Amino acid sequence: MVHVFLRLSLILPVILLCAAPASAKRQKKSDSEIAQDVKEVRKLWQSKDSSFNKTLKQAYGYVIFPEVGKGGFVVGASHGEGEVYEKGKLIGHAKMTQTTVGAQVGGQTYAEVILFENKAALDRFKVGKFEGSAAATAIGGKKGAAAASKYKDGTAIMVLPLKGAMAEAAGGGQKFAFMPLD
Repeated sequence: MVHVFLRLSLILPVILLCAAPASAKRQKKSDSEIAQDVKEVRKLWQSKDSSFNKTLKQAYGYVIFPEVGKGGFVVGASHGEGEVYEKGKLIGHAKMTQTTVGAQVGGQTYAEVILFENKAALDRFKVGKFEGSAAATAIGGKKGAAAASKYKDGTAIMVLPLKGAMAEAAGGGQKFAFMPLD
């Protein structure tokens, strides 16, 4: 029995890594689909936490990833696409990817918002000098959670669980790519 588990623990991460890029390509959404998803997740988030929209308005800028898919078994991966705002105005799109290694199993989907406290923090994101950690400063769905989010080095990360479950004690930073509007 142990032999079978060891063999699976070596093979399954390779399968996940090979399958993740293919599934990400199949699930590529258009800008208009992402915009609709952002609109829907903003409504959902606001319905769960009345401080959400006010928190967005108070931030210098923010990124909304309406749907981040994450899965793993020892090795994990996540991916999401979203919209970037500066002073409430759409300025571009973003992609997020993350790989993790460590004790983890499961799969989940969540929405993620990164708040930028000032121009310098948003500029770091736009030029690719921002790498997010997996630690969120606020978990969405709790009343007042958005207003209680704390900035660290000019950024705050909020997460709203959507579906699935994942147990993990794994490490790995999120990487982002910014694409300005044409």
